Amino acid sequence: MYKVRLSPLVSAIVLSGCSSMAFAQLGQNLSVDIRSLAMGNAVTADPPGVSAVHYNPAALTKIEGLQTDVQGILADFNIKRQYSVPEGYNVFGYSDDPLVCNDGPEVASDICTDYKGSVNGDVEYISLYVPFLKKVVDLGEGMPMLAPTAGAAYKPPGSKTTFATAFYAPLVAGFGAENGNPSNFMGQQVALERFTYLSPSIAYEVNDELSIGASVGMSYQAFALKTDLRFPNEMIGMLRMIDEVVCTPFKDNSDVITDILLLGICNAQEGMNPFGRFGRMEVAMEQSLSPSFNLGVMWEPTDEFSFGMVYQSASKMRLKGKYTIDNSKAPRELINGLMSSPTGQILAAILGFPQSIPATESGLVSMDFEYPQHIQAGIKYMLLPDLQVNVDVGWTDYRAWDKFKFEFDRSISALKIAKLLSPEITDNSLSLPLKFDSPWNYGIGIEYSATDRLKLRAGYEPRTSAIPDDKRNTMVPINNAQLFGLGVGYRFDADTDLDLSIGYLRSKDSIPANTSTLSNQTGVNNILLNPYAGLNVKTETNITILGLSYRTKW
Repeated sequence: MYKVRLSPLVSAIVLSGCSSMAFAQLGQNLSVDIRSLAMGNAVTADPPGVSAVHYNPAALTKIEGLQTDVQGILADFNIKRQYSVPEGYNVFGYSDDPLVCNDGPEVASDICTDYKGSVNGDVEYISLYVPFLKKVVDLGEGMPMLAPTAGAAYKPPGSKTTFATAFYAPLVAGFGAENGNPSNFMGQQVALERFTYLSPSIAYEVNDELSIGASVGMSYQAFALKTDLRFPNEMIGMLRMIDEVVCTPFKDNSDVITDILLLGICNAQEGMNPFGRFGRMEVAMEQSLSPSFNLGVMWEPTDEFSFGMVYQSASKMRLKGKYTIDNSKAPRELINGLMSSPTGQILAAILGFPQSIPATESGLVSMDFEYPQHIQAGIKYMLLPDLQVNVDVGWTDYRAWDKFKFEFDRSISALKIAKLLSPEITDNSLSLPLKFDSPWNYGIGIEYSATDRLKLRAGYEPRTSAIPDDKRNTMVPINNAQLFGLGVGYRFDADTDLDLSIGYLRSKDSIPANTSTLSNQTGVNNILLNPYAGLNVKTETNITILGLSYRTKW
């Protein structure tokens, strides 16, 4: 009876873990290099300038002398989320959910008489986690996200070896909304970032056709989350029914006998409501040094054809940070009610329940996190003297996210209750089975040399989702996505190039009611977060990226 999907901590950690994972797929290679974006990231056999540090370090051998790259990348996240009521909507017989029901307090019925129809909970602005402030900062409505990159490479005259390093952002994503936004139950503020601040690299020209290279990336990884919490499911619906039907006659005249028979539940000053706000959680975790490495090879047997392959290693890290939970009155009163009855106290002791749930809980949290390994291979082929086609195929090991384990520096009252539901939960730890897939993806890019100075580019990259169908949610509103890119390159002289690119990523998803354990599944056997249980959910994500690159030799 006390199966606490009332657990703010359990649910919020699910949120934070899944957001970081799925955002990694959403934002992969969107903010690294402008030319690559325009080519659908199909550049393993033809990496641009110093950005080869990331895409294929073997291509650094194509650089002569000292070269520097400076880029500025702007990204706008337009994320729409919509909720609607299916036929027969109810949670244990209740449907007066204020999220979708227009009925006011004057309507006493537990069954909604006037639904709102479709309810929108769109993202309102971009959010970023600022490391030195240790907090999430909202950029303001209409403000884009900025991701600057820079790098330098040097190949001594007559040498076969090239040295390089670069600063870039393999992943930057974040959004926020004002208080009262319907989507705040799946994250009012979310930020996920990975910055590679130093990447010492070396490439060696084995012969005129073959080059090899390696780079070591020293990165900063962080994610942060602030979310409201609610748990509309069958179990809490039953608790509301007990409060309204069984407990009502004893609210003002309870005695020892009723306290013993009813376990003290009816002494709670506020009953459980599946549509009520159960609390709020804030969590931020980071690691300052998260190393990884890239290994690359490039084979160019002719001027018309080249083949490239890169292996980007996994990065295993121990993220550490802080959490704060604000528990609402209803779950605290449930435990207080139990403690007011001798039989309730006995039951709580047998089950290992806490004697109380504090208004606020805070402390330290850590988890082992793996940024997944990636393999990509591609070709460049000159169809015509002025027309180049690139094709890449890649695989990312998102199955590394089979399960996440969060560890806390103290016992958490909510976990003491939630552990009854799963062998993966203890008083101070929580393991989440996620079962992500490892999809294959491809990209294609075309580059046309209109003149000796002017190049026109176009690219396309469909992105197969790694998120299982039963884990789709509104926090990471993406299923299968498509990335389109356009660009233009202009050579001012033999040493200076300017690139301008625009990218557009889109994704639409429909999550029918009762299909996702992280969004809208009903029932009593689902211990994960379902803030929109029983509702139809639709999402639409549109990300626009604009970038400018300046490349010069010295």
